[in-house]
Amino acid sequence: METNTLLTEVLAKAQTWLDGNYNDETKNDVRRMIAADDKTELIESFYRDLEFGTGGLRGIMGAGTNRMNIYTVGAATQGLSNYLKAQFPNVPLISVVIGHDCRNNSRLFAEISANIFSANGIKVYLFEDLRPTPEASFAIRKLGCQSGIILTASHNPKEYNGYKAYWDDGAQMIAPHDVNVIIEVTKITNLDDIKFKGNPELIEIIGEEIDKAFIENIKKLSLSPDSIKRNSNLKIVYTPIHGTGVKLIPWALKEYGFGNIIHVPEQDVTDGNFPTVKSPNPEEPAALDMAVKKAIETDADIVMASDPDADRLGIAVKNNKGEWILVNGNQTALIFVYYLIRRWKELGKLNGNEYIVKTIVTTEIIKQIADRNSVECFDCFTGFKWIASVIRENEGKKEYIGGGEESYGFLPEEFARDKDAVSSCAMMAEIAAWAKDNGKTLFELLQDIYIEYGYGKEKGISVVRKGKSGAEEIVQMMKNFSTNPPKEIAGSKVKIIKDYESLKMTNLDSGEVTDLVMPATSNVLQFFTEDGTKISVRPSGTEPKIKFYMEVRGEMKTRADYDAADATANKKIDAIRASLAI
Repeated sequence: METNTLLTEVLAKAQTWLDGNYNDETKNDVRRMIAADDKTELIESFYRDLEFGTGGLRGIMGAGTNRMNIYTVGAATQGLSNYLKAQFPNVPLISVVIGHDCRNNSRLFAEISANIFSANGIKVYLFEDLRPTPEASFAIRKLGCQSGIILTASHNPKEYNGYKAYWDDGAQMIAPHDVNVIIEVTKITNLDDIKFKGNPELIEIIGEEIDKAFIENIKKLSLSPDSIKRNSNLKIVYTPIHGTGVKLIPWALKEYGFGNIIHVPEQDVTDGNFPTVKSPNPEEPAALDMAVKKAIETDADIVMASDPDADRLGIAVKNNKGEWILVNGNQTALIFVYYLIRRWKELGKLNGNEYIVKTIVTTEIIKQIADRNSVECFDCFTGFKWIASVIRENEGKKEYIGGGEESYGFLPEEFARDKDAVSSCAMMAEIAAWAKDNGKTLFELLQDIYIEYGYGKEKGISVVRKGKSGAEEIVQMMKNFSTNPPKEIAGSKVKIIKDYESLKMTNLDSGEVTDLVMPATSNVLQFFTEDGTKISVRPSGTEPKIKFYMEVRGEMKTRADYDAADATANKKIDAIRASLAI
């Protein structure tokens, strides 16, 4: 009965698309789904409306209310236009930047959005072609715009596309703007509410001049130009994995002083179908397979890969046995922070007013490095918009060194306000050159950081619980962890509990409860044990999962201790999983 009711509702919604002022291509697609014996695609396309969430839109492309198409994108752009006009009544000409990645339909969605903004009297700066997400963020700031959008689904599979909305600081929106824009978007219930007919006079195409300005700013970040000169022939294998990094990242590397950039020709081809990989995600080893193969062939020094919108960076390096290994997001952020703080200190740039930012699930070794060097470390929620929020709050008061998260995103500058693989690739190449100048490989540099600050290993586990019953089970699991927290984990006593839903931190030794100062609440629990273990637990906001982030600590006195420390850490992680029954 329930299924029949849902199908009836879906068919009624689909009929409104056939009766409405939708284009022929869309209507033909709807008719095809209605005529199919298997109604799964029809139901998936219409059973709900694609939600404009706090991060914008993201979904599978196709016809329907629950799909990314010119109409759902149109409603989002009209809602954002209405909000901008209400927020900036005294700005003579409101302006926005539109950027997009390599995905199928990204250019179409960008042009549709440009027409809608301009039809609403808003000036549009539209990139001539695909560009990295961080460059669009940079352009919002440089051109003095009130907002901007980027058409991208980041590292999602090829079927997906997305729409990210940015505010006047070049960062993704946070409260109150994110929620208020959602309210405006939900008011767009009629196709006639969307102004599709653009005003060409208000659309300006941008490109090379912004590229040059962005690259010039990146060049100024260099802290070790002499090391680069001595190692300008460093062998760098780089792949954009068919995405937007293809032009700007090799350009940035060359401007930095690196002349030996080795391409993976098959992956330099811009293609939203990502034909050479199962997933265009540099977090996944398979995405770097071709680049690593090229590195073996050429005896390269480092492998670097960016995701389709060039905001995430994945790297691979040779270990002490000459084997190519992937460096995880925590380790990448750790290398960045260690290098930046050390070089700032050596160059006399530290005066006690500097800071770094990390997310609460990112390795605590970063905080140790900051503390030992009298650099303030801010913890923020997962998502780069929160790192950007910290930068905005401290603008003109403190000096930003860098910030990153465990999910392969880092920002070594503040002229953009989203994670940036373009500047990160340039800076990581510099770190490799600096390490080589000091007689080390990048892997040995990582080992030396562990020797100085203690070994750490991180592991993420996602427990999937599908369907309505699964969602209820996840809610109950979080409730159990909150009301009956573990007293020990893998044999180590729990000392501190941080509950970001209630914004309370409890010291189990003293019983003292203190407030956590955060800009909002979040459904995240953290447990810190006597042996230095940190466990973070949160439900996924987009998938039927509950996520566990584990960080265990150990000791390394010499580089030769690395394998033993790693083996001990793996045993501890296994014990934690058994202890938490995951």
